[in-house]
Amino acid sequence: MSTSRCYENPPSFSPGSGAGTVQEVGGGGLKAYVTGPLDSKLAILFVSDAFGYEAPNLRKLADKVTAAGFLVVAPDFFYGDPVDLSNPNFDRQVWIAAHGTDKGCEDAKAEIAALKSKGVSAIGAAGFCWGGKVVVNLASSDHIQAAVVLHPGRITDDEINDKEVKTPITILGAEIDDASPPEQLKLFGEILSAKSGMDCFVKIFPGVAHGWTVRYSVEDEWGVKSAEEAHGDVLNWFSKYTKGEMENEPQISRRINL
Repeated sequence: MSTSRCYENPPSFSPGSGAGTVQEVGGGGLKAYVTGPLDSKLAILFVSDAFGYEAPNLRKLADKVTAAGFLVVAPDFFYGDPVDLSNPNFDRQVWIAAHGTDKGCEDAKAEIAALKSKGVSAIGAAGFCWGGKVVVNLASSDHIQAAVVLHPGRITDDEINDKEVKTPITILGAEIDDASPPEQLKLFGEILSAKSGMDCFVKIFPGVAHGWTVRYSVEDEWGVKSAEEAHGDVLNWFSKYTKGEMENEPQISRRINL
């Protein structure tokens, strides 16, 4: 499910943006933006929001994560059909029906299997809005070693209660968000920590709205600062749980910040 906030501040699509390349990782016609050292044993899977893998800020973040030695893969989970609000014929309900998160999860698992077949030994996954639900599902399996969920689309308490999370998970939310209100994200963190015993970190960023980590405006000084802080949290989490304890790296303990 989604709300109107899931479609606010749409990016300008830029197929050629980023330092990486577009290629097929697992075959099957699923293209992906790939950046970072191709021989790395550590990979991060980006599961985008509804605007897809060509969003420049998403690719910019992917490139940033590679600095820690990760290979980053951001597949085109919508097969060339992201939300395009400039299209006068765009129908939100038709698009949602055509792009369910269950299919996204299956595609993600196929990409993970392909990465492992190429020698990758540890994988983290970051999900943005639409992709947040996909990553929650992945975190309930043995497919990944670390999970980050950023301003997720609408997830119910029951969906969280029904999950047996097996992966350390962090949830980064916005203060202004009717898709995933801060109170609900805090509850998710409490449920996940109590149920799984896994490290769970929930942080709410003040003064920003749903989608800000990849849909910020460069002219919004506070939005940029908050996005950069969130990006640091993402990298820290993956460094801790995908790479293992890193010498001289600041570590995040279990906590819920509001």
